[in-house]
Amino acid sequence: MLYERWRQIARAHQNEIALRDDTTGEEWSFGQLARVAERKTRNDRAVSFPRGTGPEFIFGVLEAWRWGQVACPLEPDQAAPLFPIRLPDGIAHLKTTSATTRDARLIAFTAAQLLADADNIVATMGLRPDWPNLGIVSLAHSYGFSNLVLPLLLHGIPLVLAGSALPEALRQATSSVAAVTLAAVPALWRAWYEAKAIGTNIHLAISAGAPLPVQLEQSVFARHELKIHNFYGSSECGGIAYDRSDTPRVDGSCAGSALRNVQLSVAEDGCLEVRGGAVGETYWPEKNANLRDGVFHTSDLAELSDGVVRLLGRASDQINVAGRKVSPEAIEKVLLTHPQVEDCLVFGVPSQGAERVEEIAACVVGRVALSSEGLRQFLLSFLPAWQVPREWKFVDSLSPNQRGKVSRREWSKVFRNASDVAGAAGT
Repeated sequence: MLYERWRQIARAHQNEIALRDDTTGEEWSFGQLARVAERKTRNDRAVSFPRGTGPEFIFGVLEAWRWGQVACPLEPDQAAPLFPIRLPDGIAHLKTTSATTRDARLIAFTAAQLLADADNIVATMGLRPDWPNLGIVSLAHSYGFSNLVLPLLLHGIPLVLAGSALPEALRQATSSVAAVTLAAVPALWRAWYEAKAIGTNIHLAISAGAPLPVQLEQSVFARHELKIHNFYGSSECGGIAYDRSDTPRVDGSCAGSALRNVQLSVAEDGCLEVRGGAVGETYWPEKNANLRDGVFHTSDLAELSDGVVRLLGRASDQINVAGRKVSPEAIEKVLLTHPQVEDCLVFGVPSQGAERVEEIAACVVGRVALSSEGLRQFLLSFLPAWQVPREWKFVDSLSPNQRGKVSRREWSKVFRNASDVAGAAGT
C-alpha cells in the first residue's frame, strides 16, 4: 500500500525536485528518487531500521516499503530494539515513544494508519509543494516522520535537509528557496528569534514537541509578522490538534482544534481521548488499555470548549501536596506573568519524612537576579499558600532533551541531586 502510493506520487511529479541535501548540495527529482529505490537489492530482514539525518534515511524508508518490511526509524546513536516474539500481522511501522514518563516502548502501526496521519496533517495545515518542508527536526521522531517524511513520499511535498539547527544553517537553507514550511520545536524557535535568523521566506511556521510559550509566539509575530502555529500530537496517534488562527494566542493552554478526521473527547478521569484512523494499533510487545480499538487515552488533562482543546497538564505530573493535587502548569502560568521571569519549570519533590507526599519545587530563569522570597510574595497575590513552591533553584536555562521537551522528571532528578550534595556538604 505505502510503496504503491509512493510510486503514484513519483510518476505524477517525476521531473520535480523531491529532496535536497543542503550540506552536500545534492538533489534528487521524484523520478531519480524512485530509481534509487528500485536499485536496492532485496534482503530477508523482517524489520528495517532507517536512521541518520540525511538522504540515507529516506532511502532506508523506501527500501523497507518496497520489500514489505516493518520500518522502525532510529536516531543515529540509538540501539535497535530486540524482538523476542513475532510482530502482529499487518504491521508496517514501529515508533519508539519519547519515554518522558517511563521507559521507551514500541508502538505498532498499519500502513492505513500512517496514510491517515499524513492525509490529516497535509489537509489541516495546508502543506504545499511550492512551499517545501525544511528538515531540521529529527526524521526518526514521530513529529519529523509525520510532518516531513510522509508528506514527501505520500503527498509529493519536497523536503530540504538543512543538516544543522544553527542559526547560520537556517539562514543558508532558507535563502536558497523562495518559500518554505518550517516545523520545529519551541527551543529552536527561541534560539532563531534571539539570533535574528528567521527569514521572510518562511511562509508556514509550526511548533510541536513541547508547549509553545505565548510570549515567544507573540514576539516572533511582532518582529517578523510570522504566526507560529502550535501543533499538538503524540507518537501513539500522530497529529491531534492544530492552531489554525492567523494571530498569536493569548492563552498558552490553547492547543488548537482537532485535525481533520480526528475526534476528541474528555474521559471521566479528565484526560483527553483521541479517536480516528491514524490512531496506532497497539503497544508492543506489551499491550496497554490506553491504546486499543482505535482509541488512544492520553495522560494529558484537558478541556474542550467550542472545539478548542485546552491542555491543563499531565495527570502523571500532578503534585500531591498533603493529599491535595495541583497541576504544575497552573503555577507556571502565574509565575511567567512576573515581568522578570524569563522561563520556569515547576515539579514535585519528595517531602522529607512523608511517604507519597510531595513538596512543590521551581526552577526559574530570571532576566535579572531574583530572590525566592520575592517570587513567593508575588505568587501569594494570585495563588493559595499551599500552591506556592517551597523549594527554589535559579538556573541560566532550562535545557530541553533531544526530543525538544523540557522533562519535569529529569529536572526533578537534577534538583534532588543538587539538594543531596548540598546536604552532604553541610554535615
